[in-house]
Amino acid sequence: MAGSLTPLGATFDGEGTNFALFSAHAERVELCLYDSSGQRELARYPLPEKTHDIWHGYLPGVTPGSCYGYRVYGPYDPSAGHRFNHHKLLLDPYARQLQGRFRWHDAHYAYRRDDPLEDASFDSRDNAAWMPKCVVTAPPEVGPPQPGPWRAAPQDTLLYEAHPRGFTLLHPDVPESLRGSFAGLSDAAVIDYLKALGITSVELMPVHAFIGERFLHDRGLTNYWGYNSLNFFCPHGGYLASGEVQEFRRMVDRFHDAGLEVILDVVYNHTAEGDRLGPTLCYRGIDNASYYRLQLEYRGHYVNDTGCGNVLNLDHPRVLQLVMDSLRYWAGVMGVDGFRFDLATILGRTAQGFDGRHAFFQAIAQDPLLSTVKLIAEPWDIGPGGYQLGQFPAGWSEWNDKYRDSVRRFWRGDAGAMPDFARRLHGSADCFEHDGRRPWAGVNFITSHDGFTLRDLVSYRQRHNAANGEQNLDGHHENFSDNGGVEGPAADPSVRALRLRQQKNFLATLLVSQGTPMLLGGDEIGRSQQGNNNAYCQDNAINWVDWSCLEGGEGAGLLAFTRELIALRRRCPAFGFAHYVHAAESPDSPGIHWYSAAGEPMCPDEWHDPENNLLGYLLTAVVDDADGKEALLVIFNNGLQAADFRLPTVEGYDGWELLLDTAADAGSDLIPMESDECLERPERSLCILSAMPTSTDIQEI
Repeated sequence: MAGSLTPLGATFDGEGTNFALFSAHAERVELCLYDSSGQRELARYPLPEKTHDIWHGYLPGVTPGSCYGYRVYGPYDPSAGHRFNHHKLLLDPYARQLQGRFRWHDAHYAYRRDDPLEDASFDSRDNAAWMPKCVVTAPPEVGPPQPGPWRAAPQDTLLYEAHPRGFTLLHPDVPESLRGSFAGLSDAAVIDYLKALGITSVELMPVHAFIGERFLHDRGLTNYWGYNSLNFFCPHGGYLASGEVQEFRRMVDRFHDAGLEVILDVVYNHTAEGDRLGPTLCYRGIDNASYYRLQLEYRGHYVNDTGCGNVLNLDHPRVLQLVMDSLRYWAGVMGVDGFRFDLATILGRTAQGFDGRHAFFQAIAQDPLLSTVKLIAEPWDIGPGGYQLGQFPAGWSEWNDKYRDSVRRFWRGDAGAMPDFARRLHGSADCFEHDGRRPWAGVNFITSHDGFTLRDLVSYRQRHNAANGEQNLDGHHENFSDNGGVEGPAADPSVRALRLRQQKNFLATLLVSQGTPMLLGGDEIGRSQQGNNNAYCQDNAINWVDWSCLEGGEGAGLLAFTRELIALRRRCPAFGFAHYVHAAESPDSPGIHWYSAAGEPMCPDEWHDPENNLLGYLLTAVVDDADGKEALLVIFNNGLQAADFRLPTVEGYDGWELLLDTAADAGSDLIPMESDECLERPERSLCILSAMPTSTDIQEI
């Protein structure tokens, strides 16, 4: 039966299944049906109709649980951009579930790898035995969730980046059978921990079905991070303890019930098929010339602005539709609250370069569902003009690497770092204060999955990536890190104390900065990657969160400190202004001011004095409490010596109360102080003070 050209994918209607596949250049498409295990082929059916470049057909009696794949016939002519090879079983780009696992074999390649002509040759081996199979699924039983009380306002959002597997694999309170899965991630022990920490949103590293690269397989390694997508609709099978796709939705519901958002890190910039010498698994064999951006001078080669071998061609309407349909599926059916887009500059690229008005951005802006979720860009790729920080549309947030590097350099004690450090504290207005954008457009982070953990940032000067098999040449060379005088683990109590204080300084800086803060999961308990700053291929103890860190004093103390910091930010509106604020026009209006060690406004010479290590960051805000206003002072000393800071006099306030001090022991008394009093600030330290409003009580006579 001819069936329908919509919707794309395999759609069960209660009696049979409609199959629809886009391919503009194919000459024939065969549907291959398999038994429920995906091992034995049952039949092949040519899709009988092609309408508007959609091949489609309907099969009565094909029910949910049926396994299938495609064989697509057409020219094998790499020089013209075509790489059809009907000997290769291909995945449906719209499949919602996969059966079986992918296994590397030379049969996955459309050409003979042993042929000196490379991809100009043709391979006729069948790869089906080593391919997972697509699974026909029933229509979703639940409708799209409505925005609920778990949705955090942009200015109140606090992101927590976590790996779906590594976060729970060693967790002692998660049942062993659930560790490393979505079910384990939503276990009560994990949710209680995240709630107690105080974050609002869990940002999960890629959950789309992915595979490891061949070169990693040959080294005995794998792609642990997951930035190598095989399919944009299927949850990664390795994260499903039950084997059921709905396990992911149940996880989302549990997070929502706990008042937490779920943000997905998504990879729509490239696929796992790699460069021209990569395998033929899906898009390449269905319609290579449509799905990928090819070089104009020779269409046998791919544009490689990702550094991963290929680039999806979002200029093509069907490829754009694929990405949009995938996003709507995860937001509308799986219920997630937003997306972080890996190498997002790619998504706005045309042949002429990046365009903030690209059709992709416009499609999201007009979409009734996607325009309401959180949208976060990694605003760079490796192509020409690929660094686009601050250039994404209003409504988007962006990972701010300028913040990361500036804060690291400041606390390392680099000369001349103070002016840029202040710009980052202020919410990077130089990058984002345009076109109606707000401070929350900048996602501030000190560490992320890509690079050192926080503990390693203060423990290593050099990367230690030998385990990756690339002679320690991979990963960032310049990390703006320090080690306190000893590379790696240290027994010296003074070095350990300095490292702990520096971790607190970084965390406190992050939580008092304007913008959207993001924590790397495990930093709050002192997780280490043993100095590896590119641990993408390490599915082992290098990456897994070691919860035994909490058994020692340092890890537990750092966790308590982080919880205190987050609670302080959440109760002090001035640390997260909804709009950009500059110098206050009056004592009763919000403002940000900068003070020198003398308790006076900073002057130009002090900003640029390389010997100046003290900075006061004063925020005033109107709040909804009995006093109606608040004033907060953060004092930074990034020097190697203790120094005095004279507390400023602020109109409407009588004195200062010390709220938090990275140099103080836990449980230390925080004593009120008078304005104009000198406060000694230890080396490498930060403190937060709250001004005490002038009493307005009238004494009765």
